[in-house]
Amino acid sequence: MTMIADILLVAGALGAALYCFVLSRRLRRFTDLEKGVGGAVAVMSMQVDDLTKTLAAAQATAKASVGQLDQVSARAEAAQQRLELLVASLHDLPDPPAKAPAANPFFVRRPALAERE
Repeated sequence: MTMIADILLVAGALGAALYCFVLSRRLRRFTDLEKGVGGAVAVMSMQVDDLTKTLAAAQATAKASVGQLDQVSARAEAAQQRLELLVASLHDLPDPPAKAPAANPFFVRRPALAERE
């Protein structure tokens, strides 16, 4: 009876050893920097760095664009004020005299041959 218990105990120990060996190989592949999760984390870290740089560049470009838009807006407002003054000054001018309508409202490029002779 003790012999059967010893054999079963040795078989269980060998099974546990085999399980631990397989598990350690899987974990080693899982954390591999080229193929496993470690590689994915490294790639994601590089992508985050690239996105951070791109975001900083986009923010700098946006700030420059806002500055230019402010300048253009200020110039447009100044031009608008000048135009308002010019239009207001035109209201003070007298109306031009009315012109008599033309006798012939059609445009003639060449006079008729009968008129030349």
